[in-house]
Amino acid sequence: MNFAQEKQGASRFTGFGIVVLIHVVAIYALASGLARDIVKKVTGPIDVKVIEEKVKPPPPPEKVVPPPPDLKAPPPPFVPPPEFQVTAPAPPAPAIQSTQVAPPAVTEIRPAPPPAPAAPPVAKPAKVTAAMVCTKMGKPEMPSVNWSGEALYKAVATVKAGRVTAVEITSLRGGVDRKAQRALIQAVEATLRDTYECPGDHVFEQEFQFKID
Repeated sequence: MNFAQEKQGASRFTGFGIVVLIHVVAIYALASGLARDIVKKVTGPIDVKVIEEKVKPPPPPEKVVPPPPDLKAPPPPFVPPPEFQVTAPAPPAPAIQSTQVAPPAVTEIRPAPPPAPAAPPVAKPAKVTAAMVCTKMGKPEMPSVNWSGEALYKAVATVKAGRVTAVEITSLRGGVDRKAQRALIQAVEATLRDTYECPGDHVFEQEFQFKID
């Protein structure tokens, strides 16, 4: 056991001495200038290059998709707006204005215009007689009747296309019996229808007088 420990201690001293020797040689070489030549040969010319570093663009930001709205979520509570009370400004004092009373208007009184003259009365058409429209007129024949005296009749005749078509006879004087009056009226109608010629359409009057002594 002691022999082994002595052997290990001798080897340690030997290694330590070798290390010390190497250091001494290195210090000497540096002192003598040999180290400078060695450095020059080792280093040689220095070439400097600028290497551009490729910078990768940053990745695009991720889109944040908002979560779908919750349809079943209750609506937000209703918050009534604050009430504002606006105080109206006091009404301005009424300005005192001087008023002038206008004089009363003078009404001019004019006399009423005279009434318009009344329209003249419409003149009645003149009586149309047979002599005015007829070109041919006959006389009635006296009928054979047992009668004496005087009779007067007015006949209104209607003429169409120049001929008498209708006759109205009125007695203007009485005192004639029916039989004689009927005979006289028939004589007047026959005379107007057969002997009167009146061109055109007319209505005329004609008087007939009978007298028997």
